[in-house]
Amino acid sequence: MFGRAYLGRRVLLTGHTGFKGSWLALWLQTLGAEVTGVALPPESRPNHWELLGLDMPNLTLDIRDGGALLAAVRKAKPEIVFHLAAQPLVRKSYQDPLETWSTNVIGTANVLEACRQVAGIKAAVVVTTDKCYENREQARGYRETDHLGGHDPYSASKACTELLAASYRQAFFNLTDLPLLATARAGNVIGGGDWSTDRLIPDLVRAIGTGSALQVRSPNATRPWQHVLDSLSGYLILGQRLLIGDKSSACAWNFGPGPEANQPVENILNGLSGAWPELAWEHSAEQRPHEATLLYLDSTKAKQELHWQTAWSLEETLVATAQWYQAYACGEPLQSQIQLDRYIRSAVAAGLPWTSP
Repeated sequence: MFGRAYLGRRVLLTGHTGFKGSWLALWLQTLGAEVTGVALPPESRPNHWELLGLDMPNLTLDIRDGGALLAAVRKAKPEIVFHLAAQPLVRKSYQDPLETWSTNVIGTANVLEACRQVAGIKAAVVVTTDKCYENREQARGYRETDHLGGHDPYSASKACTELLAASYRQAFFNLTDLPLLATARAGNVIGGGDWSTDRLIPDLVRAIGTGSALQVRSPNATRPWQHVLDSLSGYLILGQRLLIGDKSSACAWNFGPGPEANQPVENILNGLSGAWPELAWEHSAEQRPHEATLLYLDSTKAKQELHWQTAWSLEETLVATAQWYQAYACGEPLQSQIQLDRYIRSAVAAGLPWTSP
């Protein structure tokens, strides 16, 4: 897979203890990479990282500590860096904006500065979000050339992260022997193993566990829903292109689902109810800070130039997500590797280019 780009490759992965980062750590190890993780301890119990029990170097540090991070990167001697460490929650960014800004902007600056100072790094992929765009509640999907911005501190900090990455790319990484740098913007990523607060699926899992109805803030809010593995396949394709020296790929990329997966929260909950009959929800009357109502991504560029596309439909994504949590609740074997293998088989059956040698 991915042209064997990761077989035996030294990879530094920040944020590996998080939801998306832990899935990427699993996939990279499956591909034969030598992965070193840099992150804070997981915030929740249970959490996907500890459940996976992966055997890999796990360096516990705050990416805002530039000196400690630089030492960790020098020790790991990576050939490619996947930067996923972040404060990823909109509501938490209202509660603690300074932590959000310092982690997402200064932390990323520390990562890129380490990439600039440590020899041998060929590529870096910085993961941001679909919320980095200046949201105008428009019907068409946002393209990579659209204006960046953000109402809430989280979205604005991720827009700044994009500007920071572009600055490093133009000011420093255009020189010989310095890494090729790209940024990746995915949609609303769901799947098993997420226990974050103020996210739809984890909140639903907790509500089902207590036998209560889920309080839904914005049932009509529309998002681009996709399985975590669909977004990660895009990051891995992008990393592969950078590793082979494709300078045209050193830019910003959207990895969002097709139009059929742009659905209101209410439709997602209704879709889950078939696989999760105990699901119950009601519209919350709680006062809430501003969040975007309508948000789409246009991933035409990734489809045409990277030949990327999702392997699972929205229905398959919802079923896999429900099955993961149901198996965990019943004490059955962890479904992560099983679902990764199933996802790869789906990609092979669909003839996706990254599955070929």
